[in-house]
Amino acid sequence: MYAVIKSGGNQYRVMPGDEIQVSKLPGEQGASVAFDQVMLTSDGDKIAVGTPYLEGTKVSGTITRQARTRKVVVFKYKRRKGYRRTKSHRQDFSQVRIDNIETLQAN
Repeated sequence: MYAVIKSGGNQYRVMPGDEIQVSKLPGEQGASVAFDQVMLTSDGDKIAVGTPYLEGTKVSGTITRQARTRKVVVFKYKRRKGYRRTKSHRQDFSQVRIDNIETLQAN
């Protein structure tokens, strides 16, 4: 069984046991989270697609890590003008282990 969930403006295809990195979620390491914005579920032959989300379906998981990604360096340069600018950015993320996909109604 797998599901497509939406979190932080991105969509993720998840199965129980998967570990995904999503935009930072509130909570400490070991806290449980629930994703209510489930767009699609599939259980072998049966596929349920939401418009845009499925009612009564949620994906639960556990936060395994709160951290920051590797540094991304942004360098701007204009030739022959002496213009150089360097910036960098590190994005916060939460690593979540998917525990269960719950379907509360028959889809």
